[in-house]
Amino acid sequence: MDNHLRYQASSDSAAMSAKSPPEGANWRDFITVTKPGIIRSNLLAAFTGYWLASGWDVEYGKLILTLLGTMLVMASACVFNNYFDRDLDMKMERTRERGLPTGRLKPQTVLIYAIGLGIAGMIVLFAFCGMLAGLFGIVGVFVYVVVYTLWLKRTSTWSTSVGAISGAMPPVIGYVAVTGKVDMGAWLLFATLFLWQPPHFWALGIRRKEEYRAAGFPLLPVVKGVRRTKFQMIPYVALLIPVPILMYMYGYAGIFYLVISTALSLMWLLLNLKGFRAKDDEAWAKKSFFFSINYLMVSLIVLVLDTVHI
Repeated sequence: MDNHLRYQASSDSAAMSAKSPPEGANWRDFITVTKPGIIRSNLLAAFTGYWLASGWDVEYGKLILTLLGTMLVMASACVFNNYFDRDLDMKMERTRERGLPTGRLKPQTVLIYAIGLGIAGMIVLFAFCGMLAGLFGIVGVFVYVVVYTLWLKRTSTWSTSVGAISGAMPPVIGYVAVTGKVDMGAWLLFATLFLWQPPHFWALGIRRKEEYRAAGFPLLPVVKGVRRTKFQMIPYVALLIPVPILMYMYGYAGIFYLVISTALSLMWLLLNLKGFRAKDDEAWAKKSFFFSINYLMVSLIVLVLDTVHI
């Protein structure tokens, strides 16, 4: 009996040592919680909006302030998202090692961080970029944090489509910081980012659907299935095709952007149509996901380079 107790005690001690308390947070945790991948792509979109509205006649000081304010506001929304999703992130393999689920970051610290970033971002936008830029910043944070994170993400398959409103704000913020008004250019930039997001995210959702199912997210591939998701991706990608045509017709961009962006939209549409014959849905979804990343980056860069001079 004594030997058994000694063995049990040593086993318990080993188990406790294996489950050592989490290390303290470092600067990487504070960067990661802002979702830098999202910020990078949306900063490119904000830069594109500012550049398009400027028509190569760029006020660089204001551009830097616009990007700073947009970055801070986006970072705030992402940190709020991590704060409210910390319980769900513990259930997903790709998110359970983040600072909050592991305990390296304390919830109260993250909440204060999110509020501070948001206040700083709003001050920059309202003070230096104009009333409309600040208002669109508020819309972006509200939709992402309240409508998407706290409501639809937990209750509805519409979360991806409605949440795309928030992701479409950065280029509009950049645009109105120059023009001070919402015109066709702002709407076309909004359409580009709004239509791009659902098929991009659903491709990821198809690849990770079992993780989302285990975490309890009512994502479209989980609730309606992969085939229904493929059908729903088609109209979003198809509606991207007229965007470069209208950009060209309204005199915002030149022929190179028209040709390249239209070709990319058609290629993405063809790839998604091929998805109905795919034997391996995960492999196809991976191709669509990475194509969507390249689609957005190339389209925005070409739009910047082929912006019509004022």
